[in-house]
Amino acid sequence: MRHAALCSFLLFAADPYLKARLSMVQENLESRGIRDRRVLEAIRTTPRHEYVPPELRAHAYEDRPLPIGYNQTISQPYIVGLMTQLLETQPANSVLEIGTGSGYQAAVLSKLAKHVYSIEIVPELAASSAKTLLRTGCRNVTVRYGDGYKGWPEQAPFDRIILTAAPPEIPPALIDQLKPGGKLVAPEGDREQLLMAIEKSASGQISKRSVIPVIFVPMVRGTSDK
Repeated sequence: MRHAALCSFLLFAADPYLKARLSMVQENLESRGIRDRRVLEAIRTTPRHEYVPPELRAHAYEDRPLPIGYNQTISQPYIVGLMTQLLETQPANSVLEIGTGSGYQAAVLSKLAKHVYSIEIVPELAASSAKTLLRTGCRNVTVRYGDGYKGWPEQAPFDRIILTAAPPEIPPALIDQLKPGGKLVAPEGDREQLLMAIEKSASGQISKRSVIPVIFVPMVRGTSDK
């Protein structure tokens, strides 16, 4: 018993946010229907506090979005869990993320996929998130500054695609860059947004279903080639 207590003490001392992170997963994800064990473990082991501004770290494990500057936010943990679960990412998958933001969603996905390619329209966020991802050990994430509406044709097709900002409609280029048998998860809409789960069949047929109403920042279109 003393050995177990000492191990627990050392674990929490090494990561003072661990207790808050474990509570977040249990109270805000598992209790609300996030059941995928790989997803839950990825979120348990991803330090969300590293992906928020220092002055907001005390709030990092609250179940709400937080501002990260440039009129952008880090998504609510439950929404990250839900979208990640819907994506059903497999270890051999190549994933395209539109909207790197702080890098948190990419960090979670990096534990589930072979490689994550992430595009960010705000150059400052593209630079800072790339540094944070490297600092936290996410070596299988590549961040690029560019226009998410165009996707990443040089690395396409992708097994999975996820959007963390809401376009009025899912860009056709992203549907084109999704592999047959692939899945895409994204918020869609202007004033009223729905979280959409999209699948492309082996023959290329597209099926869409709405999951829940959501509120995301709008997806910004580039004004020139990036």
